[in-house]
Order: sequence, then C-alpha cells, then structure tokens
Amino acid sequence: MHFNSILTGLVAGAALAAAEPIPRSTSQFPVIKTNNGSVQGIASEFREDITVYKGIPFAATTGGENRWKKPKPHDAWSGVFKANSFGPQCAQTTSSSAGIFNTASNITSEDCLFMNIWTPTYNDTSDLTSKNLPVYFWIYGGRFEAGSGDVVTYDGSGLASKDIVVVTINYRVGAFGFLAHPELSAESGHNSSGNYGLLDQQFALAWVRDNIAQFGGNPNHVVVGGQSAGSSSSLDTMFSPLSRHLINGVISESGARGPHDPITGSDATSYRTKVAAEAQGVSFMKEMNSTSVEDMRKLPMDTLIAQGSLSDTIFVGTQFENLTSSFMEPPLWRPNIDGYVLTHTYGQALDLNAHADVPILTGNNADESGAETDPGFTVATYKKLYSEMFGEFSEEFFKLYPGRNETEANENSNELFRDLSRVGTWRWGVDWTAGGAKSSVYTYYWTHTPAEDSSAGAYHGSELWYVFNNIPYSDYDNVTWTPRDYVIEEKMSNYWANFIKTLDPNGDDLTFWPETTTAKNVMWMGNSWGAGPLSKSEARIEFIKRWEATLKQW
Repeated sequence: MHFNSILTGLVAGAALAAAEPIPRSTSQFPVIKTNNGSVQGIASEFREDITVYKGIPFAATTGGENRWKKPKPHDAWSGVFKANSFGPQCAQTTSSSAGIFNTASNITSEDCLFMNIWTPTYNDTSDLTSKNLPVYFWIYGGRFEAGSGDVVTYDGSGLASKDIVVVTINYRVGAFGFLAHPELSAESGHNSSGNYGLLDQQFALAWVRDNIAQFGGNPNHVVVGGQSAGSSSSLDTMFSPLSRHLINGVISESGARGPHDPITGSDATSYRTKVAAEAQGVSFMKEMNSTSVEDMRKLPMDTLIAQGSLSDTIFVGTQFENLTSSFMEPPLWRPNIDGYVLTHTYGQALDLNAHADVPILTGNNADESGAETDPGFTVATYKKLYSEMFGEFSEEFFKLYPGRNETEANENSNELFRDLSRVGTWRWGVDWTAGGAKSSVYTYYWTHTPAEDSSAGAYHGSELWYVFNNIPYSDYDNVTWTPRDYVIEEKMSNYWANFIKTLDPNGDDLTFWPETTTAKNVMWMGNSWGAGPLSKSEARIEFIKRWEATLKQW
C-alpha cells in the first residue's frame, strides 16, 4: 500500500473515547521534579503497573514572535503539574477519518511542544533515579506535514511493561516546521533556517538528557526511533552535529536506503538544499501576499495550515516522472542541508563518517515504496514505464524481470520494488561500514498483513502495533486480531525491546538476527523468521547495484 492511501488516518485520525484509567491510589504516583517544575502522572489506560505522564510542556509556545524560531525553554511553573491529558497537536490539517494513526485529540495549536512519558510503576518510588532504565525516544511520521505524539498506535505502555521508559513528543510540521527564507537565515545567528521541526526534536532530546533520570530513565542510554518521516528524523538525530552526542542507538522503520537509491530522494526521507529551500520560501512568501517575515508571523495559523500538504517536483523531467505512484514526490516542507542542523548530504555523511557511530536497526515493509498487492499493470504499461525508467538498462531489466503477460508484469513489478527495498537497506549498511563506522547495522524485511483477510498486504506502518506491543488495545477498523498476531507481536516487540536495552536485537530464544554489516542478507520477519536473501537471484542484485551507481547520490 502506498503512503497516500493511509495518510488521511495519519493526519489526525478519529478521536477515541478515552478509556478509564486503571484504579490506583494517587499516592502511588510520585511527584517528579523536573527543571521546569513538578509533575505527577496517572495510571495507563491499557496496562497495569504502568504510569503515564501526558502533555508535559518541554518548550515555550512557537506562536507569535516565536514562529520560525528555534524552540525556547518553557517558563517554570509553581505547584504540581497534573500530567493527565495530552497536549494539542502541532498546527496541521485534521480529519475525522479512522485509521492506524488514531489520536486522542484533534486540537491543533502553535503552543504544541509537549512530551509524554511512560514508565513502570514501582511500589517503592523513593529513589526513581536508581532505576536507570533504557529510554526509547519516539518521533512520529506523517510526511513532515502531520502527526502527533498521542497516536494510540505509539502508546508506550506495551514497551514500558518490558522495563523501558518510553517518550513521545510533538514537533512542528508543514510550513511551521520547515519554511526556509533568506530573512530567517539572516536573523538566526547561524545563517540557516527551515529545520525548526528537527530543532524541536533535538530540544526535546536535551530535555530528556536533563530530566529523564527523575522518571527512572538512563540519560546515557537513549535510543531514538521513528517511522516514515519519523524514520528520517531518527536518522537525522544521528547525522546532526547538534544531537549526535545525545543518542546511543537508532531504530529507523521504513528507513535507511542507499544514497543512490531513488527512494532516498522520495517521500519523507528526502531533503532540500539550502539554496532550494530558501528559494521556495521566497516564492511562498509572495504567494502569501507578504513582503517580510514580520508580515508572515502575523498570518493566521489556519492560513498556513492550508498550505501544509504541498509536494515538491524533484522527479519532473526525469526517468521517474511517469512513475510517481511508485516514486512518490516528496513533501515540499521537509529538512534542508542548512550547514547548521544538517551539514552533509546522506552520501557525504556516510563517506566521511560524519555522524554518531551508534548501532542502527532499520528496514522496510513488503507492500510499500512501490510494491502493492494490486499494481494494476498491463503488459503495455509495464513495458512503457520500465523502458523509460531503465533506459539503456531496459533490455537487461526485462530479461531479469519479464512481463510477458499481465500476471507476470504485476508480480515482477512488485519483485523489483521489494528487491530495491532489501538491497537498499543492505547497501546503506555497506556504505556505513565503508565510511569507517564500527557499530552494527541490523536490517529487516516485514512481510505480515495485520488482518488475514485484508487486501492491503504488509503496508506502510503495519508493523507498528507489533513492535509497540499494543495490539490488545489498538483500535483500527477492519482488523481482526488472531492468535498468530499475538505470537508475532511478542516476537517483534522482544526484538525491539532487546535492541533498546542492549543495542542488539538478539536474545530471549529468538531466531538469530545477523548483522547486515557482516552478511549479505536481511532479516525476514512476520510470516517467517530468519536471515533471508536480498533477491531471488544474484544477477538481480548486481543489476540494481550497477544501475543505481549511475543515479544521483542523495
């Protein structure tokens, strides 16, 4: 399933009826002292013996004069902040459509930088700082134009039950988070602009470093995770010189692909150059009938929200122009290589080892990034589109991926994109090592459809319930959970929990997961378990490598 087919649910989702908290004495919830003031949590709605702290403000409002500025510290408060409800989402389009990304709120605001923390509940809370639990810092996806930390699928109760402190955050999206402009760069003090969403994430990471020990977490063991745009963001925490010292590992779901992989330039994993981002900002200001940043800061929030779903046109005039249903145009509002937050392209960063050298867990799903359960090709369209895409490589392509009839054309279209996916993550691991990085890379390939009778396949985001260990309390139309789903959930969440705890997914009698950096394979997960091939043939792998070598490096 392609990203757009579930974007409606991701934008906001249906507001869920809040479950009643599990009854527990207020005295069991300690008052936690943070640098901003004291907070007190409540019982998890879904799991016994889990405490959740909802809606902790980790930074000041980003509205008014703070619009398009780096986040600022929140004012200290007196008394005890009752962390019993999620804060507003950052300004974005909302929808009442149900989906995998159901949220607890559909209220949006520019005062939105809130954090949520899930921890095990301890009978003895006299010294939480001695617990020293690993921390999982989650960044949501949504094409950098939507999403929030209160998505039910991201509820941290399931992983917290495995002795992990789970953190989710809000960060600015759309034009609020990624507008670049020469005026903004000039006023910044570091000649950069447009990466405000990433700065929010980094500010939250610094807040975690300074405060998480009070919640029982280890500030020196923080694994950052994310999916889709959150996957790109989690990798950016590792690439950015401003945050690489704050993290100890990365989980990148629908994530890292080789620098020459065209999908790296597509969807939310792409980026802009500073020149392009600022030029787009100049054009945008004119479209808004504004003549200065000061005027732009006076625009109503809703006016800018309406501009939050714009797409770029990086594939126009290229061999991929007629395949944008597969090579999706990236969002206009996305990070840029500004020389401050991000200093190198992906390829440069890997070549120069200009990043945190920390263990990485990354992978892709069977039915995303061009692969679909029903691609809809005829023999004629298959030959036309892939002739355009592969050009002088076409003859070899059709020998390796023939489309002599409609069934074969559709099957081999999917084979191509699944090969690209598996080879792409493997190539990223190869380049990681070639650049000098020493830490392990573990790659996966998710194959399971959440509902056995679903036609969606292993679609974009379908692994999330399983790795968060929360399918018992997820709420998604058309999903019928089976005993098999619960078995898969236990395995997936244990792999993820192991990595968060030890930076190695192995253990608990799980099928061994080899490092990608030492083996030419990927871990197949869901419908089967174990190291599996990158493709059905070595010839296909070599073909993809030679073809991608002729493409742009991202």
